[in-house]
Amino acid sequence: MTAFKLIRALAHDAAIGIVVTDPMIEPPGPIILYANAAFSRLVGRELDEIVGRSPRFMQGKETRRETLDVFHRALAAGERFHSYLANYRGGGTKYRAEIDCRSLRTADGHIENFVSFEREVIRRLGRPAGSASGRYEPTSVSNDALTGVLRALGVFKHA
Repeated sequence: MTAFKLIRALAHDAAIGIVVTDPMIEPPGPIILYANAAFSRLVGRELDEIVGRSPRFMQGKETRRETLDVFHRALAAGERFHSYLANYRGGGTKYRAEIDCRSLRTADGHIENFVSFEREVIRRLGRPAGSASGRYEPTSVSNDALTGVLRALGVFKHA
């Protein structure tokens, strides 16, 4: 079983958005090969409107170019990307997304796909935080079985 097939099997009912793309990072790629229902709800679009498109469809006027450039460099190097982006839902509503994206590699080390875990976050109220990870909190907390596995893998933890 490939990593892609395993993720599809595990991600189907996950409470956080999970997307798998092809490895092509230059436009028109990467192309979404799989997205779960939680991602569909997050971006306000049906799955048939998501699969086959580039994740760039969520970007808008307040999506920071600097963060996108860091994202691009990380993917090009096969490194993990973990940060926050202003994205837009199907109806045009802006939201803040926490994105943790990693490469999926073949046994010989070639990047086969990228997997991205995404959730909506809001700014914390009160004192400013010392780091980006302390500046935001998830809009909802999940107790589904996959959450413990993702926590063990360090998903959504800054390196």
